[in-house]
Amino acid sequence: MSRLLLTLLMLNFLLVAPLWWRFGDLSAHLIAWEAFIIAPLMLLLPAGQVRRLVGIGLVSWVMLATAANLGTAATHMAFARPLNLYLDVPLLRSIYHLLVGNVGQLLAVFAMLAGVALLLGITLGLTRLLLPPVSYPLKRLPGIVAFTLLIVATTCAVLEINGVRWVDSARLPMVNSTRFQWQQITDTHAARLAFTAQLEAAPLERQPLPGLEGRNVLLTFVESYGVSALDDPRYASILQPTLADMQQRLAARDLHVVSGMLQSPIRGGQSWLAHATALSGRWIDNQLWYQLMLDSSHSTLIDDFSATGQRTLAVMPAITLAWPEGEAYGFDEIAAAKDIDYAGPALNWVTMPDQFTLDYTQRHLIGNSPLFAQLALISSHAPWTPILPVLDDWSSIGDGRIFAPWQAAGDPPEVLWQDIERIRDHYAWSVDYAVKVTGRWAERVVDDNTLLIVLGDHQPAPLITGDSASAAVPVHIISGDPALLAPFLARGFVNGTLPPLAQAPNAPRMSQLRHWLQEDFGELATELSVDEQTGTTFETEIPPDLGAVTRTMTRTMTRTQQ
Repeated sequence: MSRLLLTLLMLNFLLVAPLWWRFGDLSAHLIAWEAFIIAPLMLLLPAGQVRRLVGIGLVSWVMLATAANLGTAATHMAFARPLNLYLDVPLLRSIYHLLVGNVGQLLAVFAMLAGVALLLGITLGLTRLLLPPVSYPLKRLPGIVAFTLLIVATTCAVLEINGVRWVDSARLPMVNSTRFQWQQITDTHAARLAFTAQLEAAPLERQPLPGLEGRNVLLTFVESYGVSALDDPRYASILQPTLADMQQRLAARDLHVVSGMLQSPIRGGQSWLAHATALSGRWIDNQLWYQLMLDSSHSTLIDDFSATGQRTLAVMPAITLAWPEGEAYGFDEIAAAKDIDYAGPALNWVTMPDQFTLDYTQRHLIGNSPLFAQLALISSHAPWTPILPVLDDWSSIGDGRIFAPWQAAGDPPEVLWQDIERIRDHYAWSVDYAVKVTGRWAERVVDDNTLLIVLGDHQPAPLITGDSASAAVPVHIISGDPALLAPFLARGFVNGTLPPLAQAPNAPRMSQLRHWLQEDFGELATELSVDEQTGTTFETEIPPDLGAVTRTMTRTMTRTQQ
């Protein structure tokens, strides 16, 4: 009898604990019907090869379902979306590198090995519990109890599958997770085929941009700079004064700025998908779409500006390993971490401070020839510690050794991340630093011949924004020539550094940026239609919105489990 009770408790905990993490409600997720089916069934089956095979199969199913539900809880916390096995398995390598950047290689390896050991221990323990030497006979009380539980639980499970819930706090996490992941796999595979067909049938061709010929165009992504930094009172009290000061400083130098918002394809991470969306003009919201786009003949802004006569450059201080994607894009020059002469310390995950990256770009990379550059800043990347000041004397930056005093400044990530409120404070301070230093850099590099596009890559994780936050990110367009900003004003941007926050839910997609540049500065600008009410154009050739599919399935899963 004790074995039955212990097996029930272990199975039930494994299956419902991920739901506690995902939904934050213990009382609504107390019973997993599968536990009350599997435990008595295995104890009633006669010992032998059949029971052994059934036991191994059920343990494997339990562990896979538990891992999938834990993964869904984690991806919701990090990216505000459920786990998709079809798309997310390749991200395991990125997770490892993120751990290394935050806690060091030794602790990262230890954590992963500890996780594997824990998984194996649970699997072996559960297998031993489900395969006792002797089965329960039906003639004795333990057998009668086990059989009764099996019948009741099976009946309730069948009713639950058919939409009848007898016990409010009972769920089917194994069945629901399996059904949900299988549906995602089939839908994602179908969407992949459709996306591939679209890439082959209607690849976006490169288009020269004569309206930007001879100019420097600097596309600068600020890490984790989402609209929540401006419309959440906790963060707005820090960021909005910085934007107001930036506006005044730019105006004092006769520089003009307009601001708006765009919907990012992702939240919480995977910045390269936002970069790909802006560069390609297609909605790239997952790793598979990203790879398919790069492997195709699809052109990007790099091709557009190459055709216009600009030298093309990628400044990627976060890239520390081989980056074949850069070659696939076709940049003339790539400045990854190893290519940038930085002699200062790494600051946890951040390889070098944004101010150094921007200063180095200005001094060594921009040059005299017309340039299109993509810059991916990283100081506002999690874990958001330490917080650096903006150095007023840019000439003192040099090779970066001046940043050595901040190597050990502030709490390390493992201390900071024990306090959610402090994490949120550090997020605001780090984004404020990144925005402030970018504004100061604009004062130095922008002139009448420059178009600087500053935009967030994505919102931070729901831990920072809450679950219902918009996916919009701020966009600031800066130039000494107001004629370059006029097309953006026609598309709903406003003068100044503060975008129209009320428009966040209906902000255009980030994929529109390339189309806007083609329409407003390209050879066919006067022949393309524009919506009379919004001033925006609409993509008719974008791939199926996998995000919409995912959101629909997420709502279905949520209703089932809640």
